[in-house]
Amino acid sequence: MSATPDPGRTKAELVGVSETALLTLNARAAEARRPDAIIDDPMAIALADSIDFDFAKFGRTGQDFALRALTFDRHTRGYLNDHPSATVVALAEGLQTSFWRLDAAIPNGQFRWLTVDLPPVVDLRTRLLPESPRISICPQSALDYSWTEQVDQSQGVFITAEGLLMYLQPELALELIAQCAKTFPGAQMLFDMPVAWFSKLARRGLRTSRRYKFPPMPFAMSPSEAANLANMVPGIRVVHDLQVSPGRGLLFNTLMSATYRTSALRSLRPTMALLEFG
Repeated sequence: MSATPDPGRTKAELVGVSETALLTLNARAAEARRPDAIIDDPMAIALADSIDFDFAKFGRTGQDFALRALTFDRHTRGYLNDHPSATVVALAEGLQTSFWRLDAAIPNGQFRWLTVDLPPVVDLRTRLLPESPRISICPQSALDYSWTEQVDQSQGVFITAEGLLMYLQPELALELIAQCAKTFPGAQMLFDMPVAWFSKLARRGLRTSRRYKFPPMPFAMSPSEAANLANMVPGIRVVHDLQVSPGRGLLFNTLMSATYRTSALRSLRPTMALLEFG
């Protein structure tokens, strides 16, 4: 039996990979609501509250997506500290609220922002999120490289692919990285990938609840494979293997730290890679 529509909220009708934007939004908003929250994200709370959607279908939430967002924030802010008027390109941004977290953290921010995502996601963003003269939007696939023509490269470029590459076929993901390296020399690109076993489970129909299962993830990349991108893709000068931001709980942090200190455990952690283009 379907829930009664809420006339005070906007109905979200995203499907397939685009629906994961609602899953990650729900996880960040749930985390931000906690009294011991690890992320300060009032915009995520307001956005989730404004959407008429059965978020309960996703099952229980955890801190993983909030930690991913914090890691992206940390390294994006690091780049902006050195390039305060740079353009951040958020590929397949979904319902991320990174711009507002960074804008709150950087006094008198001058950076510009380019959102690239499919029209249904962009439509929801433009209806529910505040406008800013520093935000531009491309309602298209990240694989339609015409978005590159809208990027001002004069003050620096930082590209994020948060929760994107694992949903692409390997050759398309590598083509996207190569295109960014070719088009934006001197820029940086940050992406994440799940651990290989998680990707395999998703391809077999991994469920978060009886009512929801992840879309297939055709692509996986270990930290070692990410490091080898510098030898595979022309234009990549350096690959940095990044550590996920600390989370809540001594046991969680101890185990996560061990996967970075012990080479034999590297395959048990997600990949977070920062590319520097030459």
